[in-house]
Amino acid sequence: QPAPFSVSSLWFLSVAQSPGALIKHPGEEVRIDCNHSNTDFDMIQWYKQSAGESDMLLVGYVQFTSTVVEAPFKDSYNVSGNGGSHACLHIPKPGVPEDGAVYFCAASRAQCCTAPSL
Repeated sequence: QPAPFSVSSLWFLSVAQSPGALIKHPGEEVRIDCNHSNTDFDMIQWYKQSAGESDMLLVGYVQFTSTVVEAPFKDSYNVSGNGGSHACLHIPKPGVPEDGAVYFCAASRAQCCTAPSL
């Protein structure tokens, strides 16, 4: 049987994540919840930091009620919720050791851009 892997999460200021840490066997579902109460924020981002790495990768985000999962994670990660208060990172069947990592969420005001006038 493959060795268990661990998943840790961090939280900052007005953002709370749960659970704080968990250990799962490959193939066991992972769900991490993120909540915030800042009424100015309407976006929640999910990041992954692999063991021994200083870089953090954007897994995906919820902006208002629209969800986006970045291309490298589309086949094995899901993001749900609403950016105004709650989001969930879901890994239905983690299968590789690289899924064991520190995951954290951040909340912010969505930044929208318009094309410059010519």
